[in-house]
Amino acid sequence: MTLLFPSTARSAALAGKYGYDEWLVSRFLQYVPDVEGFLEKMERPPTRYIRVNTLKTTREELASRLAAKGFELGDTAIHDVLAVKKAPLPTGATNEYLLGHYYIQDLSSCVAVEALGAAEGQAVLDMAAAPGGKTTYIAQKMKNTGSIVALELVEKRARSMAFNMERLGVSNTCICKLDGLRAAELGSFDRVLLDAPCSCEGVIAKDPARKTSHLPEDVDYCSSRQEKMLKVAIQVARPGGVIVYSTCSFAPEENEAVIDRAVKEFGVSVEPLAHGSDGMGSFGDANFDSSVRNARRFYPHLHDTTGFFVARLRK
Repeated sequence: MTLLFPSTARSAALAGKYGYDEWLVSRFLQYVPDVEGFLEKMERPPTRYIRVNTLKTTREELASRLAAKGFELGDTAIHDVLAVKKAPLPTGATNEYLLGHYYIQDLSSCVAVEALGAAEGQAVLDMAAAPGGKTTYIAQKMKNTGSIVALELVEKRARSMAFNMERLGVSNTCICKLDGLRAAELGSFDRVLLDAPCSCEGVIAKDPARKTSHLPEDVDYCSSRQEKMLKVAIQVARPGGVIVYSTCSFAPEENEAVIDRAVKEFGVSVEPLAHGSDGMGSFGDANFDSSVRNARRFYPHLHDTTGFFVARLRK
């Protein structure tokens, strides 16, 4: 059940100033560091990032070609990802984009793929794959070897994903029209990525309507489905395999609470990650397993990404 907190003078003032429903701000005050800095950052367009597609080009070649067009790019914590500091034209309107030399993708999204650690020749499952940014980055990491099964139930989204894969030169991936809850029908995998459908608190900067359209019931619905999907992800991972669970939500009910239950029920371990802030150790009256702190939170005002959560689990 989504935990709600009493109204205070501060939550009321911040909700009024930034245009949020107060229940949401009162929760942010419990788990977001420097809440006013966070809310200020969410008012500004998020930093744009592009991920170099090394199946078709190199980082150096792409940077040179875009610089010649007037782009200003910056380094990030991930070698394949560049921050777009200045763009004389839309990043989706260059020849390089159309040729599949890069993919427009947030840095936090790429962190999830880094955490997966997919290697050449492995079998990988992406349980909620569309629009395909993470799937195609996994293929890139695997150098188009091994096999990836990408699940997408909605045909229109699957077609869009297929287009992205063709543009980027991905050839080791099969798109399967299947609900992730039925993934056990597909066998077992070395790596499983579950970028779980969530309440999307982390993308309010891109979708300001969520300041008031987001409801506590959304968190309840998402956390229930996320737990079921993670159970299947653990089931289909081979012994010793890795499962990466991620969301674009800040809600502990969708993040640490889900991971805590997986640790206690299935005995998976939560492995450390290089980037981001520690996972929460408790929320409300709930105390999480100490290993849950190895999960990582990404805040727009601290990490210059969209809001994100990543946990790397070992079966």
